[in-house]
Amino acid sequence: MLLTLTNTQSPATDLGFLLHKHPDRVQTFSLSFGEAHVFYPEASPDRCTACLLVAVDPVGLVRGKTQASRGLLDQYVNDRPYTASSFLSVAIGEVYSSALQGRCNARPNLVEQRLSLNVKLPAVSVRGETGLIHALFEPLGYEAEATRLPLDEHFPEWGDSPYVALTLAACTTVKNVLSHLYVLLPVLDDTKHYWVGQDELEKLLRHGASWLATHPEKELIARRYLRHQRSLALEALSRLDVPEEDDGIEPNGPVTEVGNMAVNDMAFITSEEAAVESPLSLNEARIRAVLEVLHAAEAESVVDLGCGEAKLLSRLLKDSRIGRLVGLDVSIRALEIAAKRLNLDRLPPRVRDRITLLHGGLTYRDARIEGFDAALAIEVIEHLDLGRLAAFEKVLFGCARPRIAIVTTPNVEYNIRYETLPAGRLRHHDHRFEWTRTEFQSWGRRVADHHGYQVRFQPIGEIDPELGAPTQMAVFEREAA
Repeated sequence: MLLTLTNTQSPATDLGFLLHKHPDRVQTFSLSFGEAHVFYPEASPDRCTACLLVAVDPVGLVRGKTQASRGLLDQYVNDRPYTASSFLSVAIGEVYSSALQGRCNARPNLVEQRLSLNVKLPAVSVRGETGLIHALFEPLGYEAEATRLPLDEHFPEWGDSPYVALTLAACTTVKNVLSHLYVLLPVLDDTKHYWVGQDELEKLLRHGASWLATHPEKELIARRYLRHQRSLALEALSRLDVPEEDDGIEPNGPVTEVGNMAVNDMAFITSEEAAVESPLSLNEARIRAVLEVLHAAEAESVVDLGCGEAKLLSRLLKDSRIGRLVGLDVSIRALEIAAKRLNLDRLPPRVRDRITLLHGGLTYRDARIEGFDAALAIEVIEHLDLGRLAAFEKVLFGCARPRIAIVTTPNVEYNIRYETLPAGRLRHHDHRFEWTRTEFQSWGRRVADHHGYQVRFQPIGEIDPELGAPTQMAVFEREAA
């Protein structure tokens, strides 16, 4: 079985430090069920790939055990040497133990650094529909591609096998990727090769500590990981529930990372951005500018894409002219905080019926955000990788097709006016890019022309005669059919 992990964020060879495996050497490790080999087919400043090849010995697995004497051929001929399953999970735990625990003695600052990572598993055992893969990985911020493999490509009439070729892409930490794979590979396979007891429960809680409690499929994960032992699964779920006062997040405070998910599709003003922009009260200026456009357009239904902790939604909810409000965000934890901010459980029924919070990404078509008068993407696009921006454009302008779309983003030219921002730095460490006015307007006009919209641009905040305003806004209006 094979697992490849690729880093495309320069210097890409940082991956070697994080995995504690030197790119110039092939290393071999003995396992109780075979051997594991780590090697690097590529290692350049722009792209570095680490391969974990696990060779399972099916004969050694049953040698000396009572079932071996039964003469059953499937004890020796099976899928275990070839498909990613609990065997690969064990290999990750042993070969990449330091990275899995979040230790990097040579470069400790790298541990919490999010990288552009790509995972490939050519054969994964999946008991159930391939939709299970998306349900498990996409809430954690991954873009997942799963292709069901045929039983035999020469005999298509035999149908599909229970195996898929899986590719995962995310901007996250190596530690996160390994912990997610460690837990979820046995969940997909749903057939652990070893006895499950209390120690496995502790492993589940340890490796899922930072993300499992907020995962929408946590019950399925606990049940399958613990081999459907109901008492263990119930104990795991009960221990995942953390008292609200212990979560370390103020009800109205900033959220910069939730459940260790990648935040490419999340949009909210973090404390880091607020500290930079606070002298100009840019958040308030943005909200007022958005409200003015919505009022002028007489928008009665609005979807906020990347709503985060609902700072904007809370203001929109106070406007009785807006009859329907929806907030969409990729982070379950952010939506929980949004619900607290909005006091959803205490709103009068008439007001509560006007607003809905939805879990979802911004780069996948979603019928739930179609048919709105207005769609908002306030300080969103700069959190997206440039390679995913085209997908966002298609979702918003090609599929959702609101009558009005409002997009705001920082003006990078203005950054030199911030005394607390070092030269060359973006306003927030999670920003993938920041555009000049010319770049933003070029993007806006191209998108409008391609999708049948008219666009106008508006500065937000104090205008510098040379550099423009700190925030730039594009208002897209759909052309009549």
